[in-house]
Amino acid sequence: MTERTALRGLLESIRLVYGYDFTEYSEASVQRRVHQFMEARKIADIHELAKMLLREEESFEEFVQQITVTVTEMFRDPAFYRSLREKIKTRLATYPLIKIWIAGCATGEEVYSMAILLKEEGLLNRSLIYATDINQRSLQKAREGIFPMDHMTDYTANYIKSGGQAQFSDYYLAKYDGVLIDKTLRQGIVFSAHNLTTDQSFNEFQLILCRNVLIYFNQSLQNKVINLFYESLCPFGLLALGNKESLLFSDKQGHFTDMDKKEKIFIKQT
Repeated sequence: MTERTALRGLLESIRLVYGYDFTEYSEASVQRRVHQFMEARKIADIHELAKMLLREEESFEEFVQQITVTVTEMFRDPAFYRSLREKIKTRLATYPLIKIWIAGCATGEEVYSMAILLKEEGLLNRSLIYATDINQRSLQKAREGIFPMDHMTDYTANYIKSGGQAQFSDYYLAKYDGVLIDKTLRQGIVFSAHNLTTDQSFNEFQLILCRNVLIYFNQSLQNKVINLFYESLCPFGLLALGNKESLLFSDKQGHFTDMDKKEKIFIKQT
């Protein structure tokens, strides 16, 4: 049996036992992260890994953390947030209730960036942010809103470049070697588990952000997820993707127009 066949067998077993479907993730990405997990734990081959994961639920949770981990930071890609700020002023501000879905929210940095942006535009009190992820450990970190102090220098620089209107330090309380995000930013946020590979639409949104998530999916799954977002957006709602992502492999490509081609912000057409 080849390693590729063994990996497919592992992913199918995980799908059947735990309900987590990684079978349509990018093969190269999954293979790389599986190898990293095995090397860290000195596991010899995939068969040995399969036995451990299917027998030990705690080890499986660590495996999910490895497979689904994403690189994130507050106000990452400041030019995107600067562009989004303008779109919020001109479009989202017209809605009496603004519903935003941040899909693949990881540990919450992007969620709190959005909350800050909404607060500065005077819209936070009539906004609901649904922040979802498949990774339960990441969701718990996001709920806590605690981040390392040594990240704040980079986050502050990003915030300033994104067009921030206040002192970034106003939005958190520093304590020891960490910071706690201001509780007023967390009041309109709902953190919840959602699996983009298997779960359905659960609301209608004016804005959906799913940045740097689709790059880990194969073309078929990318198409499925874009269809899910299309169904979840209100007419003329906004969809924001990562700078290396596109609608190229989606059969809904013709149902969106560019609002900011460079920053990958699209408008749903009816």
